[in-house]
Amino acid sequence: MSNIINTMKYTELTNAVQAIKGAILQSQQRALAIINQEQLALYYGIGRFVSVNTRNKNWGKGFIEAISEQLRKELPGLRGFSAASLRKMRTFYEEWQMLSDNSFVETNNLISEKHNSFVGTNELPTVQFKIDANFPIAAFMNIGFTHHYVIISKVKDTEQRKFYIQFAADTKAKVEDLERMINDDLYSHQGELTNNFKKTIPGQLQAYRAITMFKDEYLLDFINTEELFVRDKDRDERVIEQSIVQNVKEFIMTFGKDFTFVGNQYHLEKFGVEEFPDLLFFNRELAALVCVELKDGPFKTSYLGQLAAYLRILDDEVRKPNENPSIGIILCKSANKKFVEYVIQDYDKPMGVATYKTTADMDERLKRLLPPVEELEKLL
Repeated sequence: MSNIINTMKYTELTNAVQAIKGAILQSQQRALAIINQEQLALYYGIGRFVSVNTRNKNWGKGFIEAISEQLRKELPGLRGFSAASLRKMRTFYEEWQMLSDNSFVETNNLISEKHNSFVGTNELPTVQFKIDANFPIAAFMNIGFTHHYVIISKVKDTEQRKFYIQFAADTKAKVEDLERMINDDLYSHQGELTNNFKKTIPGQLQAYRAITMFKDEYLLDFINTEELFVRDKDRDERVIEQSIVQNVKEFIMTFGKDFTFVGNQYHLEKFGVEEFPDLLFFNRELAALVCVELKDGPFKTSYLGQLAAYLRILDDEVRKPNENPSIGIILCKSANKKFVEYVIQDYDKPMGVATYKTTADMDERLKRLLPPVEELEKLL
């Protein structure tokens, strides 16, 4: 009886601790968000203050350095207000100047030439943002200043900046992850490959990473097109597969970075049923197996069911504990993107549909402009 009571007390204790712990963490999170918002408003206001006085020639050379030095003297231990940081705040304001509807009252004589110290300060006006309906203001105020500076430094288009602000807020991306996504041009990749990654891959950052890894169309110019179109669909797919296997380095370079070839016609078995996916890769960046199915022809809905079965078996029988869920890509000759997007959302395995072209698909006018392959090979 005492054991039951002790167990009940322990359960009650655990529940109480978890409830209080959850409340503490939520409160801390809200406090951090408020601090971040205050900090951004402060930096924006300081940036505006510095911008007006430097751009209007009110302050001479070395004035920003003098401000920074004097701040350190008057506020010992103050960090984040070096001359370089003050210039970054100025950039922050100038790049987002359209957000403010305040007119700025200039201040003069902040530093006394005689005493080389602050003799008076005018209060920086309160920051009030003028936001249009399409601006992600909540996301803007919820990411750190370092994230903001990375975005304005690397991205010049306003719409792209808004996209990366929303991305950073949604995924809680670290600065290095944000930089990687910008360098990988995530903005241009969104919406290209038809996929269900955001719905099926745990963690939005991992889903965004997967989106950047794949294209919506591939040029497989190493395939021997003379062996294609022999009125044997299965044979055509085998020709494509063997061409890829024989030229796996070229295919990986075409497919993207960080891919390692695992095998073709990879043997899977579950409940006595054998399956043989066309191509299997491992992506180091995603830490996930990538199963590629080749189809010589237009997209069919049955391909998704087949691929989903492969992914289920791969996750159950092949995937290691430290790896992420396997990803599937259907590579076919053509696809109606709107239709694919419509049907793929009902599947709970991460999948995408891409198309491919060979040299046989090149425009005839372009091919006539090129010298014969034999002559090109002589030049190499």
